[in-house]
Amino acid sequence: MPVACQSRSKAKAAYRFFDHPETQMDVLLKPHCEATEQRIAAEKLVLAVQDTTSLNYNPHPATENLEPIGSEEEGIIGLLVHSTMTFGLEGTPLGLLDVQCWARDAAFGKKHERKRRPIEEKQSSKWLTSFRQVAEVQRRRPGTRLVSVGNRESDLYELFHEALKDAQGPWLLIRAVHDRRLAEDQQQLVSCVEQQPVAGIQEIRVPRHGKQPAQVARLEVRFARVTLQPPKTKKSLGALTLWAVLSQEVQAPSGIAPLRSILLTTCPVDSFEAACQMLQWYTLRWGIEVFHRTLKSGCQIEQRQLGAADRIEACLAIALVVARRIFHLAKLGRETPDVLCKVYFEDAQWKALLAYITRSPVPPAQPPSLREAMRMVATIGAFLGRKGDGGPGTKSLWLGMQYLDTMTTMWKIFERPPHSPLCPAEDMRKDQLP
Repeated sequence: MPVACQSRSKAKAAYRFFDHPETQMDVLLKPHCEATEQRIAAEKLVLAVQDTTSLNYNPHPATENLEPIGSEEEGIIGLLVHSTMTFGLEGTPLGLLDVQCWARDAAFGKKHERKRRPIEEKQSSKWLTSFRQVAEVQRRRPGTRLVSVGNRESDLYELFHEALKDAQGPWLLIRAVHDRRLAEDQQQLVSCVEQQPVAGIQEIRVPRHGKQPAQVARLEVRFARVTLQPPKTKKSLGALTLWAVLSQEVQAPSGIAPLRSILLTTCPVDSFEAACQMLQWYTLRWGIEVFHRTLKSGCQIEQRQLGAADRIEACLAIALVVARRIFHLAKLGRETPDVLCKVYFEDAQWKALLAYITRSPVPPAQPPSLREAMRMVATIGAFLGRKGDGGPGTKSLWLGMQYLDTMTTMWKIFERPPHSPLCPAEDMRKDQLP
């Protein structure tokens, strides 16, 4: 915080800001969510991906109102964050629609009561809260089709029921984890979809994961319209009709487990093309993993030492917006590298950046490309740019952008006329006059 604020007085003001009772996360995020909704209105279809991440503050046990975030009572402490990030079909992060942050219930030993408790009393309600927020935006933006996307943790019967309430509401697309019983012929979900004929072969790009390089996987695709039978404890919700898409990798590389997944969706899937579309949409869910990694390894939100959970939440609101901007910059640099950097950087920013890199105070007539500017920023943030390093990551971009802020401030100071009343040097001379 002191490094970002650059002075003791500004750092103290920042700490007071985060400690103010009206400085709450939802208040700080409201303008960003409104701007996100405006960006959504310009798209025909938008994926609203929701996912949960944990913030580990175990190195700072003095922080108040934190609770264990693991399965052990004496384990690491911190906060849980459930984000809903929107993406265009090309994977561009449009912004957040909903963020929930809480300290986990410290009461352990209640696992046996889980099935009897209503979902509103469980952490699983986060999925419903997010979907309802997306539904609100869908009602205000009927010209854009919204699709709520979730991973295997979102395989909740209540969520399917919520999604089928309104035919004009957002679609739901999740990855199934439960082999549910079907209403017809007492079949199970998995065996029913496996018995369907292969509709075709779809190729998808699998991103790099750890030491496993990026690859193209060939998937056999099957799909079926299914009616789920409600669980015994949820008979009042009735049977629900959805579409299931099964993808099974063939000719997988040696030593690597073949890809396999079953997707459940409220979007009609009546053809091979529609099934492939569901698979393509779900692959974009990976973006929220990158976003959360940017938040933690790039913006380093887990390093904040603010003394209380509510102050961390206020700081988190700002870090979420910064993480989205850095993520967006990295995305632009990879997909539109040849456009001029002015699409993202202000004039003072790219001029200050070039002056630092070239050691010349005279800027060129034309700004560099976005790719060139990004690599300059990342170099300042410790990006080495070696042959096997690939493109700049979000962490080096975040670090470089912090230094660029200081450079830009200096550039603006030296760019002022020498006798400008705003020139600090002139103000200092005036203060010394008798």
